Formats: sequence, structure tokens, C-alpha cells
Amino acid sequence: MTLALIPLLPFAGAVLPPVLIRHGKNASAWGAGLVTALALLLLLQMAPTVFAGETVRVGWEWMPQLGINFTFRLDGLGFLFALLILGIGLLIILYARYYLSDSDPMGRFYAYMLLFMGSMLGIVLSDNLILLLMFWELTSLSSFLLIGYWRHRSDARQGARMALAITGGGGLAMLAGILLLGYVAGSFELSVVLESAEVVQAHALYPVLLVLILLGAFTKSAQFPFHFWLPHAMAAPTPVSAYLHSATMVKAGVFLLARLFPVLSGPDLWFYLVGGAGAVTLVFAAYMALFKHDLKGLLAYSTISHLGLITLLFGIGTPLSAVAGVFHIINHATFKASLFMAAGIIDHEAGTRDMRRLSGLWKYMPHTATLAMVAAAAMAGVPLLNGFLSKEMFFEETLHVVPLENVYWLLPAAATLAGVFSVAYSLRFIHDVFFGPEPVDLPKKPHEPPRWMKIPVEILVALCVLVGILPALVVGPMLAVAAQSVLWGQPLPEYSLMVWHGFNTALMMSILALLGGVLVYLARRRVFYAHETLLPRFEAKALFEALVHVVVHFARWLTGALENGSLQRYLALLVIAGLAAGWAAVYGQPSLFGTMNGTPLDPVSLVAALILIAGVALTVIWHRRRLAALIAVSVVGLIMALVFVRFSAPDLALTQLSVEIVTIVLLLLALYFLPQQTPAESSALRKGRDGVLALAGGAGVAALAYAVLTHPYQTIADYFLAQSVPGGGGTNVVNVILVDFRGFDTLGEIAVLGIAALGIYALLDRLHLPLPGRDPYGRAWSPDRHPMILAMIVRPLLPLALLVSIYIFLRGHNLPGGGFIAGLITAVALILQYLANGVQWTQARMPVDYHPVIGWGLLIAALTGLGSWYFGYPFLTTSFDYFTLPVVGKFELATALVFDLGVYLTVVGAVMLILANLGKASGAMPSPGRSKEAA
Repeated sequence: MTLALIPLLPFAGAVLPPVLIRHGKNASAWGAGLVTALALLLLLQMAPTVFAGETVRVGWEWMPQLGINFTFRLDGLGFLFALLILGIGLLIILYARYYLSDSDPMGRFYAYMLLFMGSMLGIVLSDNLILLLMFWELTSLSSFLLIGYWRHRSDARQGARMALAITGGGGLAMLAGILLLGYVAGSFELSVVLESAEVVQAHALYPVLLVLILLGAFTKSAQFPFHFWLPHAMAAPTPVSAYLHSATMVKAGVFLLARLFPVLSGPDLWFYLVGGAGAVTLVFAAYMALFKHDLKGLLAYSTISHLGLITLLFGIGTPLSAVAGVFHIINHATFKASLFMAAGIIDHEAGTRDMRRLSGLWKYMPHTATLAMVAAAAMAGVPLLNGFLSKEMFFEETLHVVPLENVYWLLPAAATLAGVFSVAYSLRFIHDVFFGPEPVDLPKKPHEPPRWMKIPVEILVALCVLVGILPALVVGPMLAVAAQSVLWGQPLPEYSLMVWHGFNTALMMSILALLGGVLVYLARRRVFYAHETLLPRFEAKALFEALVHVVVHFARWLTGALENGSLQRYLALLVIAGLAAGWAAVYGQPSLFGTMNGTPLDPVSLVAALILIAGVALTVIWHRRRLAALIAVSVVGLIMALVFVRFSAPDLALTQLSVEIVTIVLLLLALYFLPQQTPAESSALRKGRDGVLALAGGAGVAALAYAVLTHPYQTIADYFLAQSVPGGGGTNVVNVILVDFRGFDTLGEIAVLGIAALGIYALLDRLHLPLPGRDPYGRAWSPDRHPMILAMIVRPLLPLALLVSIYIFLRGHNLPGGGFIAGLITAVALILQYLANGVQWTQARMPVDYHPVIGWGLLIAALTGLGSWYFGYPFLTTSFDYFTLPVVGKFELATALVFDLGVYLTVVGAVMLILANLGKASGAMPSPGRSKEAA
């Protein structure tokens, strides 16, 4: 249970900062910090178990038939990422307190941060692939909110939309890939999937699912050609950039590569796709970073390059390359987060991030300059800093790539070239900002930031130094358990975290990269000139926006072509599509109809069918006379209820009758405000078209029904009949299905009903329509709105109807009835009181607000499901038992009765909210629950 609290705590704590901001910025920051610290303490409590090599699992069944469970796992890899998410997140919360201005809504910022933190923790701790995917999409949504935090800036809004479009599109591809992976492996549980490498890689769908999953990983981790969203996301506040784009969100893609490494890596296709994308991204982004004048732009492209390095390491596919990839994830998170925060300090205290305006800041900000230079040196791979060690391992791994034996020099050359550019842009970051001439015309006079703003940077820079000097002591155990989780059953390869390994090829590559980077920087003017003049100009953002424009233009054209405001046209297109789909399904079949004999036709059924046909025909003929058409269509509903009785479906018959009554009342109230007759609008040609479509649609549905009924088929009814009593504790199979076997469906249906009622209430609230004074023939309506005879008849009906409603409700589990039917009976009895006696009389005796009734109904139904979870059963599992009382005797109690109570309350609240407020539109029926003065 403790493990599940770690990702759930930030979600629950996200409500605190907006509330605490009323007490000041410090209170809001403290609230976010305490939530993060508590989650971090819970994580650290399980550190001994993880470092002992064990995997902690906890979970509950959710939809086990679909393989979807609410399960979490904590192994070395999950622990490492959770530690980075929470540890750096805590530092970012402290840093943001001093970075954001008083005009920035800090409560909203910290709420978004906690939502994103919880989403990332969900990704790295999920043990179910579908659950992981849900948290994956939540990171896209919460990062959209964080990137667009400064909503008054157009670049922030554009960057947020671009990030959401790219990562969201990749998430859709990843959804398809994960579904295929679960299908091939036979489960969505990671513990099963990770053991299915041979099955997955031997399957014909392996290339397809690999490409789809990689699309999700590459878009999230900004790999070429999906890299361009990350630099434009730098319009977010610097704390967001330091957190999302160095330590967390962009690491989600490489985390997925690490997590699925045991099951997907190995074939050459993995190497060429993953390694190829990583190599291109590594070199291209390192080159582009050199020419960025904005500090955060430079750091953005350097982040993309280092993510390419990690991707390339996992693409190489050897155990040692996986260890190096995990090691560089740790190192990159520390030095890049500190660099982003240092860039934010420079922007905060100097007023600009443009390196063409910044220079000589060492004089004004020596402390910040020292921290930034150490972090930049770590990024460049300078010895005695953490970046040097993982780059050494990277260089070593590029020398032994089996698929490139014929061109063995290609990958080491690319790695060294990327190292050259890395040193060059790191030197530019250091020299152009902190040294050189005195800064001129800066927006602010530069100075050191507040003391607490530098502490997060100091902690991360200290880690860069400590890992660089004492790697085995500081990070050795963490790297070992994390790498072992990535390798999943394979023995951990031999590797050394010593600072000095002697003179070898990897060291020579590092020295060459350092010297080459210095030379490139010294010749930067010529390099810049060549870049500006010789290379073609290409902007990925322009291509993306052009593509979006084309898609939007096409969507607008298609919408205009289809959606012209004609309901008849929409219905015609729907019928045509249905006919086409039906024809395609039966085309080529040897025989549409079967040989089974039908049920003999008795005279009563024949008369009912004729009345049904007559009702349908009269509805069509009288469709312009609204009241007559309503009466005709009510005949159709009545005949359908009798059909249910004829075929032994009393529950459906009761439901049909109740719904018919409520619908008639609803339509009568609506028609009261509408003209009694509609004008003729359809031409003869349109009538002919509609007639042909109606006949074709009716004939098609009739043929389909006849084909189904004349072919032998297997029904699932036998299962429900057999399991109704032992599984659900009720003899009314229909009710047991609704509240037990398919209780989740019913919960969704009443939720939709409640939402619809609230939506209709919002539309009708404060709406006043003029009362029609005359009927269609010009005769005045009676001034007596509430006839005494009607009032006297209806008043005693209320207790009788409520008694019937309770009876129907209580017997529903074993006899025809249930919460839905009982709710409709109660609603009809209540609405009759409003119609017959008036608002004042009814309101004085029943001052009920139906909004809470809907809420309580949904809450009771949901709590019933959660109660079964609490006792270790699947959601909405029914429990029942038999009891004996002295007078009553033996009787049954089932938890389904509580669920049915939620259905009952929701139905009553929704129907009353709709009907009462529709009648209120005339001013004659104020909303129930309001005072007479308000009415």
C-alpha cells in the first residue's frame, strides 16, 4: 500500500497550493514541498528492499478480463527514476519560490507541478502497461499546462500546443504498440511481458509493435525528427524547463527504452532504429546547440543531444551499453538541471538570456558563475566530473558494435564529433556569459540571487563533483541495482567506476573531443559564418505549422461539406453508411437466411403488430402536428411494453412503461412552449429520397433480424441464468446483471444521466419563456392552472406511489423491479405534485434541492465498488448472505441493494432536475429547493 501512495500523493496534494496561496507564497511552496518530501520519505523507506535486489509489487484488480489492473512495482530502475523525480522536484519547488514573481499565480504553478510529478511517478512505478500508458498521457496533459503557464505569451501557448500535438500523437502510436505487445505476450503485466522476449521477437508483429512503441518513446524524448518541439517548449518558466526538459518528462522516452530493453532489444532492427535515431540526434543536436544565442535554446539542443546519446547506448543493445545508458541518465539529470537553474538565475538577475548581450558576469555573479562553470564542464566531459565517466563508457561502447563491423569507425567518429561540439558549446556558455568585456545596456544591473535560490544548484553541482571523484562510493550501488533491473535476469557485466583506466582508445577519444572543441570555439567566427551562409535554412517549426494548417483547412472543408445544419442530411448519411456497412458484411455470403423455423404467429401478436405499424405510420403522417404525433408515438411505446410482456420480460416492460410516462411528460412540457404545428419544409424530391432510404433501412434491418433468428446461435443467457443465484444472490436475472455482472456499465450510465441532467439544468436555469395564451384554433387557455379535481386526485397518490416505489425497489433483486424502475415511479409521483398543486404548495411541503440527490446517488454507487476493492475483490463485486430474525424469518441482504440505492437516487434527482426546471421556464415552476422569494 505504501508503494501506491508514492504516485498518488502528488495528485492528492495538488489541491493544497491553490488553497494555501491565500496565506502567502511561502505557504504555497511549503505545501508543495511537504507533499513531495513525504512521497520521498516513503520511497526511501523501501530503499533497503530495493538495494537487496528485491522487487516490491502491490496492486488491485481493476478489469482483469481485459488484463488491466491497478498494479505498481518498485525495482532498481523505478527507484532511480522516482528518486530523480522527487529529489530534483523538491529542489525545483524551492528554486521556483524565488524565481516566480509576485504577479505569477504560484498556487496554480505548484498544482501543475504536483500533477506532473504524480504522472511521472505513475509511469516509472507502473507494473501494468495500460496503467503506464494512462500516466504517460497525463504527463502530456500536465506538461501542456506547465509549458503554457504564462498564458499571456503567444510563444508559450504555441510551444504548449506543439508539445501536446507531437507527444500526444506519439502516445496514440504507442497505445497501438502496447496493445499489440500485450496481445503477443499474452498479458499487460510487466512481470509477464519482460519474460516473453523470445515469443515477442519471434512473432510476425514484432516489427510493427516495435515501430509503434518507438514512436511514443522518440516523440517524448525529442529524438530526430521529432526534436523540434523541445526548443519551443523553452517559453515555459525556467523551473519548468529545469524539471520537465532535463530530469523528468524527456527522460520518459529513454525510461521506456530501458524498461522494455529485455523484451525488445537484440534483433538488428532494434539496433538500426534505436541506435540510428540516437546517433543522428546526438550529432545533429550537438551541432545545432553551438549556434543558439539564447541560453535556454543552447541547453535545449544540448539536452536533445544527450538524450540521443542515451538512446544510442540502449540501441547498441549490449549489457554494458545498457549500464552506460543508466549511468548517463543519472549524470545528465544532475548537471543539466543545475545548468537550467543557473540560466534562470542569469535571466532573473540580468534581465536577458541572449548571449550576444551577456558578458563579463563573473565580476557581478562569481558564485553563480562558479556553479555554472562546473556544471558546464561536467556537460562537456571534463575529467573529475560525472559527465566524463559516463562519456568514457559511451566512447568505449561505440568501439565494439557488431552490426557495423564493416564500417567500425563510423560510430566512434560520430561520437567523437558530437563530443567536439559538446565541448565547443559548453565553452561558449562559460566564456561568452561570464568573461569578456563589461556588459552594456542590460535590462537589469546583474547581481547574485537570494541565498536560497542558489542552494538547489549547489546541491546538484556538488553531486557532479562527488560522482566525478568518488563514483563507486556515491553512485555505485544505485547504478548496480538500476542496471540489473534493465538487464532483467542477465548477469551484470563487469565494469569499473574508477576515475583512471589508463591510456586507452576511449581516453584518446575524450582528449580529441576536448582539444577539438577548444579549436572549434577559437574558430567560432568562421564556423558561424559558414553555418549562416553555406548551409540551407530550414525551420522544422514552419513545416509543422504548415502541416497543421493543411490539416485544419481540410477539416474545415470536410466539416462544411458534411455539416450544413440539416438534420435530415445527417440522418441520410448515417443510414447510407449503415446500409453500406451491412452490405459489405453480407456480400459474398452463400445464403443470408437460415433454415430454422420461426415462432408461430398468434392472433394477439398479429393485432399488436398491426397497431404498432399503424402507430408508426400515423407518427410519420402527423409529424407536423406535434401533439398528434406524440400520441401516435406513445402508442408505439405501449405496444413495445406489451411485446416485452408477451416474451416474458416483465422488468423491461416495467422500465418501458415508466420511461414512456416520463418521456410523455417531458415532451408535453417542451411542446407547451412550441408551436402546435410545424411548417412544411421538405421538397418532393427530398421526401422521395427520405422515403427510399427509410424503406431500404427498414428492409435491411428486417433482413438482418430475420437472418439472425433463422440461424443457430449460442446465447450467453444460460451463463447468467446459472450464475444469477450463486454468483449474485438474486433470482431476478435482469437486475443481477445490471447491479453485479455489468455493474460497471450501470455506474457509467447513471454518471452520464447525472451529467446530462446538470447540463440541461445549466441550459434552462434563468430561462423564461412567454406562456402561450391560446390553442392552435385561437381559443383561450383556461385561467385555472391547477384544477381542484386534479389536485385532490393527485395528493393521495403520492404516498401510494412512494409505497409502490419502495416495494418495487426492495423486491428488485429477486422479482421484477429495481432501483431504476423505482426511481422513475418516484419521479413521476413527485412531478405530478408540481403539475397539479403548483409550486408554492409543493415547495412548502417538499423543499428539496435535487443537485445533492444526484451527487449522493453517484457517490453511494461508486463507494459500493470501492468497498469491494477494500476487501480485495474486483470493483463492484457483490457480496450477499442470509440472516434470520424472530418475526421476519430468513431473509437475504446483498451489497447490490446499496448500489441500487445509488441508481435510485440518481434517477430521481436527474429526472426531477430536468422536468421541474423545464416547467420552470415559464416562471410557473421555480427550481426545487429555492425559496419563494428567489422564485
